[in-house]
Amino acid sequence: MEASAHSLSAPAIWTLAVRPKTLWAAVAPVIVGSALAWREDVFHWPAGMAALIGALLLQITANFANDLHDFERGTDSHDRIGPLRVTQAGLVSTRQMRAALAVVIGLAVVPGLYLVIRGGWPILIVGLAGIVSAILYTGGGIAYGYRGWGELFVFLFFGLAAVAGTYYVHALTVHPLAFWLAVPMGCLAVAILVVNNLRDIDTDRKAGKRTLAVRLGRSGGRLEYILMIVVACAIPILLVIRSDSRWGVLLASASLLGAIPILRTIFGSTEGPALNNALAQTARLQLLYAILLSIGLNL
Repeated sequence: MEASAHSLSAPAIWTLAVRPKTLWAAVAPVIVGSALAWREDVFHWPAGMAALIGALLLQITANFANDLHDFERGTDSHDRIGPLRVTQAGLVSTRQMRAALAVVIGLAVVPGLYLVIRGGWPILIVGLAGIVSAILYTGGGIAYGYRGWGELFVFLFFGLAAVAGTYYVHALTVHPLAFWLAVPMGCLAVAILVVNNLRDIDTDRKAGKRTLAVRLGRSGGRLEYILMIVVACAIPILLVIRSDSRWGVLLASASLLGAIPILRTIFGSTEGPALNNALAQTARLQLLYAILLSIGLNL
């Protein structure tokens, strides 16, 4: 494993650092916010593309920062059972990762400036908060991911801020429905984090990383995953009952039947490869949910 890792090309190494399977968590809420804008006839192509690019770059910022800071704190060690972390594996130096982190943040400023010019100070605040949150998840004196606050921030930034913020840059106002749609997207993003933390529960506990999974234990973490799926399933049903949307949004709820095999894995295994697969499946499920919810909104 060690030899094969060190034989990787530079593009392959940085692809590992980017962690492509996690990027759907950034794409999905932008799709939903843009779909609502389409329904309301306020869709704006440049704003939508800038929001998508910005969201992807912020996710990569978080991934690079976590790779760097978890290594520096000693959380990533030879005991790690998750996907390869390039700094811990010695494929990238801490200096190189810091430089890459600065480059990605600089790139994120480009679409961010356009969105700030279009949307004003609310977008500036959300954008700056997103960058700071991505870095402080595992970095700095706060490192809120080490204190069990990761789920809250993921829900806020990958749910509320991402969906409502995307709609805002299209319409330059916020539709109340955007906040309802943000709830399931935030919950499914949290579900991805839950699988990640369940996989790492033993190594995190040893390293003093007090994630919610560490605090609640495996049983509590599994119940947290179920709760996120149940809430995401319930919101479209509630929207139909409230007459905020037509029956088409129920397609999204139906897609969560795909969570059943993932739940079997989560409840039946503590092995790294199985939970890595469950994490990737949850990310794909979130994307499918977002697509079907978007279609349902516009039927």
